[in-house]
Amino acid sequence: MSNDYPESDDDALVQEDRLWQGNGWTARVIKNEDDDGWAVAMIKDGEPEPALVGPWTMGRDKKNPKPLDVNAFNTLVKTASEVIRRHEQQLHAQLHKNVTVGTDEGPVKVCLDITPDEDEPYATLSAVDQYGEELARVRVAPSFKLSATSASMWVENGFKKP
Repeated sequence: MSNDYPESDDDALVQEDRLWQGNGWTARVIKNEDDDGWAVAMIKDGEPEPALVGPWTMGRDKKNPKPLDVNAFNTLVKTASEVIRRHEQQLHAQLHKNVTVGTDEGPVKVCLDITPDEDEPYATLSAVDQYGEELARVRVAPSFKLSATSASMWVENGFKKP
């Protein structure tokens, strides 16, 4: 005998007017604390804080929020995912920088990779030649400022720890 119903509905997704789950996300319509309107919070599964909180449309009665539906939810997921992606790109750009400097042997790419450890943050300064061969690697303070000037000085000084 076939059973078309799941064994347990503990994992069933909630899809209600003010709470909608799916695709690893939860949308929750909440009262906007700043005014009489409503807001929607998008929370990625497993995360303690919303990735996105934005205004939510009033319903026809101009008092209650418009109910969530699958199309609105999918749009919210796309927007919240984009916010997270941009945040990750910004963080990556802050932690991984590089400049290329010219030498008599050809261009050298100097990279600064910051490891933001809570107890002991540090950074690694490395140099790679035009063929991808690593020329040097040293540990530096995470506050090291990588610039064309600092990279050139490091290369010119024989890759001695700055």
